Amino acid sequence: MKNINSTLIFENKPSIASFGAVVGKKEGEGPLGKYFDLCENDAYLGKKSWEQAESGFLGESMDIALKKASLSKDNIDFVLSGDLMNQCTSSGYAARGLERPFFGLYGACSTMAESLLLGSVLLDGGGGDYILCATGSHFCSAEKQFRTPLEYGGQRTPTSQWTVTGSGAAVLSRKECPIKIDCATVGRVVDWGIKDANNMGGAMAPAFVDTLNRHFKATNRPLDYYDLILSGDLGHTGKSIANELFHKQKMDISRYFEDCGVLIFDKETQDTHSGGSGCGCSASVLCGYILPEMLKGKYRRILFAATGALMSPTLTMQSETIPSISHAISITIE
Repeated sequence: MKNINSTLIFENKPSIASFGAVVGKKEGEGPLGKYFDLCENDAYLGKKSWEQAESGFLGESMDIALKKASLSKDNIDFVLSGDLMNQCTSSGYAARGLERPFFGLYGACSTMAESLLLGSVLLDGGGGDYILCATGSHFCSAEKQFRTPLEYGGQRTPTSQWTVTGSGAAVLSRKECPIKIDCATVGRVVDWGIKDANNMGGAMAPAFVDTLNRHFKATNRPLDYYDLILSGDLGHTGKSIANELFHKQKMDISRYFEDCGVLIFDKETQDTHSGGSGCGCSASVLCGYILPEMLKGKYRRILFAATGALMSPTLTMQSETIPSISHAISITIE
């Protein structure tokens, strides 16, 4: 593995052996509904709380990814998973049944990219044969923790986003598989002074632009090297801001640029304002839609650049600004 200004070039190119995505009812009714492995109509999953259901979504996507790879839990060397709950409890409870070595991660909505990045580092360095990477979120549990409980009935601003109920999981392998991860750029914490917790896209867009600039500089790749540059989850507002920031640098990525938060919901018919968010958004879109489309030949090279707002309700109530981060993963198919 070579490090070029925080862009890691993987010598052995870890493979994505399998993947699974599970979402809730609203996500299943969206434009990508037919692509997900499982759409659950019961937001509780038959459990007592939203938080328990969030852990259940994670467990289901993990099981699907393992079954697709014809693996048992005993084949997995490490589990890397994260979510939006305090202390990554949803991931911890989901991993409890696997009984495998576990890393709990927190990068907010960037967590799926973070797990794939760290899993690739482990495999490229010889740290095992199979690594399970997963991320999930739940609309109701996130609203309760970061904003106000649903019973409050607060009004949503036009820039606000809808936390996705769902999860995505992928099995990384050292064995030969068509989909490879060839390099990844580690994000930096970027803070442009945004304080509005209802404008996550505006807070995260500068981090996305910073990571992409460093990625293309380190790799010497032209913009058209990738068939798709996929952010997650800037939403409509953040995507527009990112395009504007690139235009000021005399760069135009709009031809290749899509966002998971834009793709997963229909803004006009589903009343999701600026689109989807939550770390389950980019995870489910990547594992449910993008990676299967790569196998079908729609995309040959994608840059998956998930973004996360590293804030907490406590600090935003203290008038703190919202620092953000974006990790970029280069995924190719051979």
